[in-house]
Amino acid sequence: MPPANRTPAGRDRKPRTYDPARVRAALINQVEAVADAAHQLTPEQRTLPSGLPGWDVHHLLVHIALQIDAVPRYLAGPGSPAAAPEVSLSRWAVSTATRADALDEDTRGEAARSADGAARIDEAVADLEPVIESAVSEDLLIPHGFGAMRMLDFTVTRLVELVVHSDDLARAAGIRVALDRQALAATVRLLADALAAKAPGGSVEVRIPPFAVVQAIEGPRHTRGTPPNVVEADPLTWLRLATGRLTWSEALASGHLSASGERSDLSAVLPVLG
Repeated sequence: MPPANRTPAGRDRKPRTYDPARVRAALINQVEAVADAAHQLTPEQRTLPSGLPGWDVHHLLVHIALQIDAVPRYLAGPGSPAAAPEVSLSRWAVSTATRADALDEDTRGEAARSADGAARIDEAVADLEPVIESAVSEDLLIPHGFGAMRMLDFTVTRLVELVVHSDDLARAAGIRVALDRQALAATVRLLADALAAKAPGGSVEVRIPPFAVVQAIEGPRHTRGTPPNVVEADPLTWLRLATGRLTWSEALASGHLSASGERSDLSAVLPVLG
C-alpha cells in the first residue's frame, strides 16, 4: 500500500490509494488472527472489561463480528445510484463519532442475543468467505450511511476496525492478537490522512515510521531541511492516540511519542476516529 504522491512541500496531489490484492490478503489475515484469539479466551476473560465504556470482552467480540458482517451485508444489498463516490476514507474516519450511539445500541442488542462471541465471529467469517473477491471491488459503489462509498474503501475501513479492536482485545484479555503488517499499515495511514484532513496545514510534520508521514496544522509550511515542528510515534502508539485509547500526555510520558516545536501539541485535534 504505497504512500500517496506528494509535492516537495509535502502536500498530497491525490488521495492515497490501496491495492485490492493487498487489502484482500490483509482482511483475510486479520480476520483469522482475531478469530483464533477469540477461541483462546476463557469464560472468565470474556467477562473482563474491554476498555470501552460499558462493554466487556463479550461485547467486544460481538462488535468485531458485526464489523465483519457489514461486508457481506452491503454486498447483498443494492448498489448506490450515485455517479461517483461521496465519502472519502478521511471523511469516514472523522465522521464515525456521529454513529457511536447507534453502534453501541446495535452491539448491546446483538451481545444479548449471542451467547458465544467467538461463535458469532465464526458465523461472520463464514458469510464473508464467499464474497471476499467482491469485497475489494474498485468499481462498486455502496450506499453507506455517510454517502456513496467505493466497496474497496469500505473494506479498508474494516481493516481499521479489525486492527483497532484486535489491539483492544489483546490489552483487555492479556493475550496476543497478531496484527497483519498490511492491515496495520493501512490503519496507520488512514488515521494519519484523517488527521491531515481534520487539521489541514503544513506547520507540523507527523511521522509514524515505517508507514506514514503527513503534514498538518495551519501555519508556516515547511519546504526543506529539518521541519521546525515534528511529531513522531510508533504505529501502535499512533493507533491508540488517533482512536482515543491513549491521551497525548500519557503517550508523551510513556516515551513512545516525541514532539518538538511550539506547534507540535496535537492534543486539541485528537482523536480523529470516534
